[in-house]
Amino acid sequence: MALYRVTLAYDGTDFLGWQAQGAGARTVQGVLEQALCRLGGGGRVPVAGASRTDAGVHALGQVAAFDLGRDMAAKDVAKALNAILPEDVRVRECATAPAGFHPRKSAASKLYRYVLDTGPVRLPQRRRYAGHVPWTLDEKQVRAAAAAYVGRRDFASLASSGGSVKTTVRTITRSEAVFEGETLVYEVEADGFLRKMARSLVGGLVAAGRGAWEVEDLRRALEQADRRAWPPPAEACGLTLVRVDYPAAVLE
Repeated sequence: MALYRVTLAYDGTDFLGWQAQGAGARTVQGVLEQALCRLGGGGRVPVAGASRTDAGVHALGQVAAFDLGRDMAAKDVAKALNAILPEDVRVRECATAPAGFHPRKSAASKLYRYVLDTGPVRLPQRRRYAGHVPWTLDEKQVRAAAAAYVGRRDFASLASSGGSVKTTVRTITRSEAVFEGETLVYEVEADGFLRKMARSLVGGLVAAGRGAWEVEDLRRALEQADRRAWPPPAEACGLTLVRVDYPAAVLE
């Protein structure tokens, strides 16, 4: 039977994150497996995902894989799933994948985007998709802090408890902050992310931008490898998993 790879988009507001958590917990993995159960004929279809996004985090390019237990054309799988799934989850693409493909283990890099509104008043129509801080941030300091994140290092200071990774060393290849009026748009790409790492990176940008921390303070905090030494993470609603990239050989 074919292994399928799907690219998912979802509004994370009403989900308790990606990972299935048992009866009563609405998660993206959970609703996808429920839909696949119907499509596959009644048995459970386990799903693996590229990123265990937290409650409230959105996705444009989450990648998941599953063995449906029956042969269908990939385009028909996508069409059928979109007819079953709730409106806050959609399959953007579906393709077959080679044996051994795993959405997380096979990934080369992931790109996250964080949208942060600044200023005294939070616009109600933005509350689901943008974080907010009541301060005006110094653009120069925010960009300097973002640049300081680039490189390979131990990011244990940014990891929240509850993770089960073997190492907290990661490589950030891109870290860019752009201001669009009073809104900060931050994009970060790395070979992998720790639990709440992306949101903690934004927390550091906010601390530097409001003048509470110097960029050198952030560098020293990174070296301490202690979560208590880092500013609090930004709220979940502003974060989106934009895409997951794979080596071409992995998809052949």
